[in-house]
This record gives sequence, structure tokens and C-alpha cells, in this order.
Amino acid sequence: MESRKLIACFDIVNGRVTKAVQFQDNIDIASAEALAEVMCTEKIDELIFFDIFASAEKRPIDLEMVRKVAAKVSMPFIVGGGIRDLNDMEMVLKAGANKISIDSMAVRNPDIIAQGAKAFGSQAIVLSTQVRRGANTPSGYEVYIDAARTATGMDAMEWLKRGEALGAGEICINSIDNDGTLQGFDLPLMKLAEEAVSLPLIASGGAGRPEHLSDVFIQTRTEAAIISSMLYSPRLERNYSVRELKEYLSAKGVAICEK
Repeated sequence: MESRKLIACFDIVNGRVTKAVQFQDNIDIASAEALAEVMCTEKIDELIFFDIFASAEKRPIDLEMVRKVAAKVSMPFIVGGGIRDLNDMEMVLKAGANKISIDSMAVRNPDIIAQGAKAFGSQAIVLSTQVRRGANTPSGYEVYIDAARTATGMDAMEWLKRGEALGAGEICINSIDNDGTLQGFDLPLMKLAEEAVSLPLIASGGAGRPEHLSDVFIQTRTEAAIISSMLYSPRLERNYSVRELKEYLSAKGVAICEK
């Protein structure tokens, strides 16, 4: 088993990092570049920066903020939000990102996955998807877009399979139901995903305690987990350092990345 990774995900609104519960009631945390610098010092394995309203507001991603964040970090840096075409992808990569995350636009124009993979390599294309359970779909999970505000009617597992076939290199799956709840990842969702595709999977939505990380890593083949709330959410009684989370996982027998 390859080493598992811990990822910090920044949801950005007007250049500020925010934290929401099920994509609502965003709480202001800090400036994107300031928190990115902290995460670099903490030696987080990867960083994701989402301009969360860019697609819904039909505007380009904030490239200046991408440049500022990229200047502060040394770990792999993933950027998403407002990516409309190959030109946007190229500008984001030139601004300092290592990978591109596509979500709403991929649903609207699936061929952008294949185009991006051909132009920049599959390793640079992360298919991110927001899903909600209880849907009238074969898997019981439905894909949502536009910052989880618009239902698509698409079955989540069928969409993951299509993304893999089109050339995505990784898949980030966010549980809308668990997002910001601090009650743990949606393990049934991740188990369905690992049966559907063979790509590396990133779990997102719900991490609040160290055992939530060991659960997803031990019970599924998830390669990476997003731990943003555990690092900086004011809703937790305490926050955790990357080092203590890795020490906890190592003690549980989970192979982890070491910086």
C-alpha cells in the first residue's frame, strides 16, 4: 500500500479562507496566502485552493490569489473553481499550480477532462465531485454542481467511471451530507467509489477527529484525506497539528508520507 496523504483544502471567498457546514454559513478564517504559509510550515502533504463561487458566478478564477498562494508553498498545489477551458488551465498552471481541479465545468462539458489530460497530462487533472446520498440513482448518490447548489440527476458512480475513462488522474469526492459536520467521512461512499474506479481517491467532508482518518485509510483504499476543519476550524474544541495526526496514523499502522 502506498503512503497516505493529508491534504488541506482552502475554500476561498473574496481572497479569504472560509469554512462552511454543508456548503452554507461560511465562517471567515484568514487570508489565503497567510494560511497557506502556515500549512507549508506544518508540512502538509498537499494543498487545494477552491475559488468556490467562481463557477456559480460564471467568472474566471482569481489568478492573482493563485500566484500569492503559490509563492508561499512548496508542496503540491491543486487549484479549482472557474476553470472553463484549456486556456484557463494553462493560466492556472503558469500562475503556480501543480494540478487543476475541475468540477462543475466537467459536468457541463466532459470533454474538458480529455482535453486537459492530453494537453497537460493526466497527473495534472483532478476530477472533483460533490455528491449527496438519498438520490433516486442506482448507487444512491447524486452529483451536484455550482458549489453543491444544483442537482444534476447524474449517478455519482457512473460519473466517476466516465471521468476515469476520459483521462482524469485523480478523483476528489466530497460528501455534501458530511461536509463540515466533524462526524467522519462517508465510508460507504468511498467503498462504492473504490469499486467503481481504479484511480487514486481523495476523501473530503466530515473529518473531525484523528480516528476518522484511520477509519477511512484502514477501511478503504482512499489515498488521501482532506483535513481542513481539523487544522483550523473554530468549531472544534481543539485543532490538531499535521505532525500529531501523522504520529497517530503511524501508531495505527497506516503508512504515511513523510516530509
